Amino acid sequence: MWPLDPSRKEVLRFAVSCRVLSLMLQALFNVVIPDHHAEAFSPPRLAPSGSLDQLVEGLLGGLSRWDAEHFLFIAEHGYLYEHNFAFFPGFPLALLVGTELLRPLRGLLSQRSCLLISVASLNSLFSVLATVALHDLSCVVLRCPRQAFYAALLFSLSPANVFLTAGYSEALFAFLTFSAMGQLERGRSWTSGLLFALATGVRANGLVSVGFLLHAQCRVFFSSLVVLNPLKQLFKLMASVCLSVLTLSLPFALFQYYAYTQFCLPGSAHSIPEPLVQLAVDKGYRITEGNKPPWCSWNLPLIYNYIQDVYWNVGLLRYYELRQVPNFLLAAPVAILVAWATWTYVTTHPWLCLTLGLQRSKNNKTLEKPDPGFLSPRVFVYLVHAAVLLLFGSLCMHVQVLTRFLGSSTPVVYWFPAYLLQDREPLLRSLETEPWKPLVEDSPPGQKIPRNSIMELLYNWKICSPVTQYVLGYFLTYWLLGLLLHCNFLPWT
Repeated sequence: MWPLDPSRKEVLRFAVSCRVLSLMLQALFNVVIPDHHAEAFSPPRLAPSGSLDQLVEGLLGGLSRWDAEHFLFIAEHGYLYEHNFAFFPGFPLALLVGTELLRPLRGLLSQRSCLLISVASLNSLFSVLATVALHDLSCVVLRCPRQAFYAALLFSLSPANVFLTAGYSEALFAFLTFSAMGQLERGRSWTSGLLFALATGVRANGLVSVGFLLHAQCRVFFSSLVVLNPLKQLFKLMASVCLSVLTLSLPFALFQYYAYTQFCLPGSAHSIPEPLVQLAVDKGYRITEGNKPPWCSWNLPLIYNYIQDVYWNVGLLRYYELRQVPNFLLAAPVAILVAWATWTYVTTHPWLCLTLGLQRSKNNKTLEKPDPGFLSPRVFVYLVHAAVLLLFGSLCMHVQVLTRFLGSSTPVVYWFPAYLLQDREPLLRSLETEPWKPLVEDSPPGQKIPRNSIMELLYNWKICSPVTQYVLGYFLTYWLLGLLLHCNFLPWT
């Protein structure tokens, strides 16, 4: 899929190392630190567990905390409870494929143990692929190999690391989204649309990605408006817009329709094991057997909107309470990072932003000849995407999820720190002038690999600039604390 040039080899090596270290640390923390007794979704185990199952639970149980339990439950039992429909089917389906590959072990391990192994292996794979996809995208958009290299290394140390490792859908979503962006940058709109649609089947915020397709189509329209028939191009643009919206919204619509058939149509109830029925009675979970929920009578019966409103209390400014101040503080670093990136870009390219990146600038520079790096005009649409996600997440969501929400959705979270490191770290500039080290003996003649500049900065932490210390300190602190707290049912972002 991607040619393994020297920089990609180093990115791949570092990404794999970070994934392995994450799994080892979560296992260590899960064994050493006792779990906090949190009021989280915890369904009963229907199958007895043997000694091997207990071993798997001890090593990988930290990956099943909080919302991960919902994904594991859906993969094992399907969508039985109403609130399960807050979690889209893409990742549970991937877990089922992983467990099928472990079928020879089913005589030794329970279904849950196979699911935990699938979580560990698949999310490690998706995270590594997402790292390489981000590097590929960065090379095309930034046209600055150094910044692309730094951004990919920073993704391996993402503040959202624990959610890229545990049983969450962030790793798969990041892989599909970054891959779709890369395909679109290469002009492969059909492939990009398909990947964006698959991402929408993984997470609801994939719907926002339709903006990339619309912006790309508008750029083509305005670039050809002068030389071709305007009416014909306008009709083609409208058709492309409708097709893009339909393609990306189809997985969401099908999922909503499936929920409607389960809860709103007669004869849709199916057999549910008695312990799970009892759990629904004890906890007040709604199952398919019973009265129709109120959303069935809506003009547009969307279960997703209902669950976000009733179960999670998601809505405009609902989270703005004094007792939520700690969660706002947890989310503050990533919010400041994206806001800072937006301000830096807008003040650098005010005319480009006013014209939505579709017109020639006043000094006659075009999008075809951008400045390299984060300040390139090609970054405009990605910055708008990041700013929209930040605004929506800050005003309408549980604000503590901003870190993983932005960290798995937008490359700006990694492009802007890479730009800061290259622009404001003297030590990094001196490292860039040093020759790259040679590859191993059996490598092709003349090939060399780049230094892992991020590790070099960590080795020389005391002499780094304050900006470097703040950026890397934030990334490393959240990378480690996430594993420590989240894997033991302690509150985290």
